Amino acid sequence: MRKTHPVSEPNQDLTDRIAAALNRQGSGSSDFDLNPGTVLPQGRKLRPAGVLVPVSIASGSPRLILTKRSSALKHHPGQIAFPGGKVDAGDKDACAAALREAWEEIGLPPDMPRIIGCLPEHETVTGFAVTPVVALIQENFAARPEAGEVAEVFSVPLDHVLALKNYIIESRRWRGTRRRYYTVPYGPYYIWGATARMLRGLAARMEQKCG
Repeated sequence: MRKTHPVSEPNQDLTDRIAAALNRQGSGSSDFDLNPGTVLPQGRKLRPAGVLVPVSIASGSPRLILTKRSSALKHHPGQIAFPGGKVDAGDKDACAAALREAWEEIGLPPDMPRIIGCLPEHETVTGFAVTPVVALIQENFAARPEAGEVAEVFSVPLDHVLALKNYIIESRRWRGTRRRYYTVPYGPYYIWGATARMLRGLAARMEQKCG
């Protein structure tokens, strides 16, 4: 059995603040949040999915672990993403799917993440209802990018993505219309779309005052 270590006081404070943020009331998010004129099909059925939002405290200041998708993929090539994917028949729920996918995509042992809680579901343009599962990673692990799917596993300072001032609204043409979306760039990494929107949802909750 792997030995676990207690969370240090500063990181326990971070854990408590994240847990409080996740417990706050609020609706989910969507890829269409900045495009209110979008007309979505009535009665559409979304496929459940889970992504892991892994916060590493193994080497000092908290850092968010992310992936860069392979440029050879048919869907979202080269984009920055959380490890995760659709809920399979063998998964108990979206949380189980997120842990399984994190193991498959980046080699994160399923028993290593300490789950803090979940953000509300996020609807994507590709028809998924994504549950972001926020977890603390207390130990180092040997990242193992899944061949053919993940080009790189990297991390960014958690403080960077929790600061609302770092988010920028940009736009591009998509299916004949101008689509607006959030970005939160960091160095060479262009974090945008669903990943940036879910992170901004967490940042907004973290900046809310209690009471």
